[in-house]
Amino acid sequence: MAVPTLTPSSQTSKVILPVTGTHSEVTLAKLPFGYYASGGNLHSVNFVSGAVEQVAYTYRKLGGDVLDIELKAQNVYAAYEEAVLEYSYLINTHQAKNVLDTLLGRTTGSFDHQGQITSGDTLSGSNIALTFPRFQFGYAKRVGDATSTEVGLGGQQSIYSASFSTTVGQQDYDLQTIISSSAANDNNIGYPYYNKIGNKRVTVRKVFYKTPHAMWRFYGYYGGLNTVGNLHQYGQFADDANFELVPAWQNKLQAMAFEDNLWTRTSHYSYEIKNNKLRLFPDITITHPEDMWVEFTVDEDPWVPSTDFKDSTEGVNNLNTLPFENLPYRNINAIGKQWIRRFALALTKEVLGQVRGKFGAIPIPGESVTLNYADLLSQAKEEQEKLREELKTILDEMVYNKLAEQEATLTENVNKVNATIPAGIFVG
Repeated sequence: MAVPTLTPSSQTSKVILPVTGTHSEVTLAKLPFGYYASGGNLHSVNFVSGAVEQVAYTYRKLGGDVLDIELKAQNVYAAYEEAVLEYSYLINTHQAKNVLDTLLGRTTGSFDHQGQITSGDTLSGSNIALTFPRFQFGYAKRVGDATSTEVGLGGQQSIYSASFSTTVGQQDYDLQTIISSSAANDNNIGYPYYNKIGNKRVTVRKVFYKTPHAMWRFYGYYGGLNTVGNLHQYGQFADDANFELVPAWQNKLQAMAFEDNLWTRTSHYSYEIKNNKLRLFPDITITHPEDMWVEFTVDEDPWVPSTDFKDSTEGVNNLNTLPFENLPYRNINAIGKQWIRRFALALTKEVLGQVRGKFGAIPIPGESVTLNYADLLSQAKEEQEKLREELKTILDEMVYNKLAEQEATLTENVNKVNATIPAGIFVG
């Protein structure tokens, strides 16, 4: 008996993968998501062509010209779409590693069910995942701002000032009560801290008082020591003085010493604060100074935005709020498209294995044919995992800090090579 010739033209199955796809079939209605298909938000004619060609690629790779493949072209289109979305996911997570620190606190967006920024959003159409953002210190700067506030050198937390009148014979003043009542007073609606205290604790940063300015400490504590000319440019118009040329840093040090003297030696009072209760030393026996001033901050939950200025608490805070969308198909290069083809083939194998696994074996006269669903499922899972790991490994070697290390190594090696090259002697 002659061996029969197996042919894909067999009609024993109603579902057979065609030799190639059809452009008109790659539509929104024929795909699970349809983002890149005709009618989708990310529609690309090149995606349609790629999906059609993937059918022919799958047909040849799985031996459709020898035995029937129990799939529809739509199954291949769906696998191709999933492969593009998987590639977009991996590339976006890679880019997130590069730029998350820089984008912390920056503008985020609102996203639709596709993961696209909604129409009308300020970031709509910006394609931030495709940009190369300028480096900024991100969270390190946020830490620095908090430290600056604590040491009194700036920061982002609002520092308010308030004053209260002293009373003869009274040493103790409850600053928390004084500030809270002042903030709640409707007559003080113009105060920066109006209606912002309530039962929140205030942190006192500084306590001071002011004295009359007229001719007070005009020459500082150097007056009469024949060194005024060292401090100011008006020395030749003041009393007799010595004149010297001095570097600028000396004046800076003198200014620091001058300020330190004011705080340490010239004040008539000192104080201590316990639980925001101020005690003045010595006891005030005359109404001088009439007013004491305090600078303070208001304790807020760290996620509450400032009412005085925009402080980025409502911006990007982690991977989830990065304004990254699905990659446009036109921005995927040859490297990415080849990975997509391979991954789509692995996905198609998985679907074919699931289909054949529903039958297990097909009875024939006097025998049965066992289908290779187990091999297909095993191969599909293994290939998908290998492709993911392959791409992740490559991307991990290309994060920005790794590239900087490579450049540093390259520069060092080039310098070593240049050091071995004899330097020419210049003859003029």
